[in-house]
Amino acid sequence: MRPYLLQGHERPLTQVRYNREGDLLVSCAKNLQPCLWSSEDGRRIGTYEGHNGAVWTSDITWDSDRLITGSADQTIRIWDLPTGKELFQFRHREPCRAVKLSAGERFLAATTDAFIESPPGIHIYNFAENVEDQSATPVHAWTVAKGRITRVFWTDCNRKLITSHDYGILRRWDVETGTMLQETQVHEEAIQDMQMAPDETHVITASLDKTARLVDVETFQVLKTYKTGRFVQSAAMSPLFDHVLLGGGQDASQVTTTAAQAGGFEARFFHKIFQEEFGRVRGHFGPINTVAFHPSGRSFTTGGEDGYVRIHHMDLDYFTTKFF
Repeated sequence: MRPYLLQGHERPLTQVRYNREGDLLVSCAKNLQPCLWSSEDGRRIGTYEGHNGAVWTSDITWDSDRLITGSADQTIRIWDLPTGKELFQFRHREPCRAVKLSAGERFLAATTDAFIESPPGIHIYNFAENVEDQSATPVHAWTVAKGRITRVFWTDCNRKLITSHDYGILRRWDVETGTMLQETQVHEEAIQDMQMAPDETHVITASLDKTARLVDVETFQVLKTYKTGRFVQSAAMSPLFDHVLLGGGQDASQVTTTAAQAGGFEARFFHKIFQEEFGRVRGHFGPINTVAFHPSGRSFTTGGEDGYVRIHHMDLDYFTTKFF
């Protein structure tokens, strides 16, 4: 499994995301420019220039026409994905952490961090089909008591939101009223990443308590736990097999004094049902901050603290071997 090593960022990666078809890959990092890549051969197609702070998150429309990014520069931006042209800005007073388009793409959910006297917040915007009709005024907005919001997802036919937080908490919100409907502690430490299963019945969470957990969307019941012995920064589920991919490693502040093998800087594969680890892929020289499976399940991408993106196409053995 020889990876494509992509050099487009000089600072740590924050998120990698495939489009629906899987032919394109967007990488976000703590430098200012998200990058667009070909997921087949790692060729860089272009960059999106305009942000003035770390870019934390992104989302891509169903037809791969537009890209949405959220940044520490207090803006959420809509880009023309093929050309890199900036189409629209949502301006906030706080750093923007997570964005997610609703099913049908009529709405955009965005979250902001606590900043000075402002608490964390959730903002719902109409997402216009024509950018000329786009409004910067949210249709709903509310604040959150405590805990940075790390990820947000739409559920229940766009009637509810699920958010992951510092303190290991998951919360469910009513979109119309902003009322918190449920709060459940699923981790002992901060949740760094949350990704939805293709059938939207469960999510996987990655936490600094050195575990990833499979959580039922309806009840927030923990279904499975995957233990690594190292911080887990990101987790993804294969759309093809009952496999889970975890990325993380020792704290970034200790990287300069830690050998790669001792630091646990590998992408780690677990069986989704049996919770047993069956493989590791090395390569990064620091913690892995973000992981994503290709929509086909035939490749995966990792982004690390070292500033590199690595695209791995699975060997034939992966599809023919019965691991359990």
